[in-house]
Amino acid sequence: MPATAAARLMPPAAWACFCGCLLSAAAAQPLPGEIALLVDQLGAPQFARREAASRSLVQAGRPAVDALAEVIRTGDLEVASRGVEVIGQMLASQDEELVAAAEACLAGIAAHGDSAASRLAAAALEFHMLGKATAARERLEFLGAVFRERPAVESRGLEVEVNAAWRGTPADFRQLARLRGLAGVSVFGVPVDDATLALLAELRDVTRIELFGTGAGREAADLLAKKLPAARIDVRKGGKLGVSSLPLGGTCEIRTVEPGSAADQAGLRSGDVVLTIDDEPVKSFEGLTERLADCAPGELVMLTIARRGGKADGEPERLKCEVRLDAW
Repeated sequence: MPATAAARLMPPAAWACFCGCLLSAAAAQPLPGEIALLVDQLGAPQFARREAASRSLVQAGRPAVDALAEVIRTGDLEVASRGVEVIGQMLASQDEELVAAAEACLAGIAAHGDSAASRLAAAALEFHMLGKATAARERLEFLGAVFRERPAVESRGLEVEVNAAWRGTPADFRQLARLRGLAGVSVFGVPVDDATLALLAELRDVTRIELFGTGAGREAADLLAKKLPAARIDVRKGGKLGVSSLPLGGTCEIRTVEPGSAADQAGLRSGDVVLTIDDEPVKSFEGLTERLADCAPGELVMLTIARRGGKADGEPERLKCEVRLDAW
């Protein structure tokens, strides 16, 4: 007698026992026929059989994913909804490969037309991804990352800053990929290894990455620029001046000086215009930033500035300021 016919004749309690024995006997690698039998029972008239089959399919793991994808696409709505529920339970697994397969399964079904099954899959995947994003943010914040929302004057999105307060490991940077709406990542004064750079290079939706004082150099900047051509990549050795300006082009006029910064201790003021750095002309604030990108913390730089109101005739006064750079 075929297995499916025998299963229909079994009492519910016997079927539940049979499911458990079946998966116990082939826990490492269930056979396709066994998986097919369990999937077939998702449409059984008895509730106990449906529940037993669902539990056994979750236990079967990766070998059951493809069969479930097929029945979700082709089965009736009740069977499809149970299949989505089984895949949804797999998403809670500690097995990363199984979770990835379950995510891909739901994504594929969700992208396949506008059927009820595709909407069920999309809803299950959205709920799962929201949960992952929430857990990732909580984990990163616990480890010391700072979260900000990008202001409305730019394209909106989430920004994450990792600085000296960071208590995580390179592996914890994996959490960034689980965030939703991530627009920018800044790493200040935290060492970045090749594995971390590879993780950052997979953040396809970011528009800005800053690496200051991380040990990353020009090769890292080139790698990220190649992988993320739409993003602005800013890699610096880590020397910090402590000033800001308006991004309007033109002369390098200082707008604000950070209290206690290297610039503040050297006597720089708001309104000063930087003319040269180490005798090299500075044409804009961006030019100053590019020059400082190659400077390390503690390095001495000589700035020539023009300061208004320094002379009786109203002409700007030219001053030399030696600055020992801070660290990011």
